[in-house]
Amino acid sequence: MGLADRGEVVISPLSPPGAGTGISTAKLIATARLHGWQGPTGRLMAACVAEEGASDPLAFAHPERLLWASREGRILQGMPEIPAHEIVGGYFGAPRSTDPADMVFPEVSDIVAGWQKAGKLQAFAELASESARRCLRTRGPADDPTEELSGSLGALGFVLAHTGSARGLIFPKGGVPPDAAPALEAAGITGVLQFASDDR
Repeated sequence: MGLADRGEVVISPLSPPGAGTGISTAKLIATARLHGWQGPTGRLMAACVAEEGASDPLAFAHPERLLWASREGRILQGMPEIPAHEIVGGYFGAPRSTDPADMVFPEVSDIVAGWQKAGKLQAFAELASESARRCLRTRGPADDPTEELSGSLGALGFVLAHTGSARGLIFPKGGVPPDAAPALEAAGITGVLQFASDDR
């Protein structure tokens, strides 16, 4: 990217590699910025794709409001703001790093259309759950406990990384039950953590 070498950069991620949380893209973005990059975000994301063949839109202020073409490093369209919520989740199974040549994903155009007019958190959570179900049917694993946990803990829905081990349950802000973390751990989910949508 034409940046001057400012020395070695050591990064300690808060999420393990292969979890599907965007760590590899985050490392590239951090390295570029620590070496002085101040150019356009689109150019930075294109460089990430050139380096690893895939990307996450983490250089943008609100990546959750973007429909992102990860293999192309570009915005397909803007998406609505999601109402305040909390996620409790962790990692299930072995790490699963993104393979840029992997294109085996379910069709979600109807989910995208529904997302644009969802409005309420319950509607967003139901759409996220349906996307996760389709991914599990297409890509596995068959023994994933996330949907069952969602039902037993009274979550509005669940999410999972489509190319990694991260999973999460969706709750309204302040609505995570006190037994959620122990229940996830008992089901084999590791690295359990909880965060709110406005934790920035």
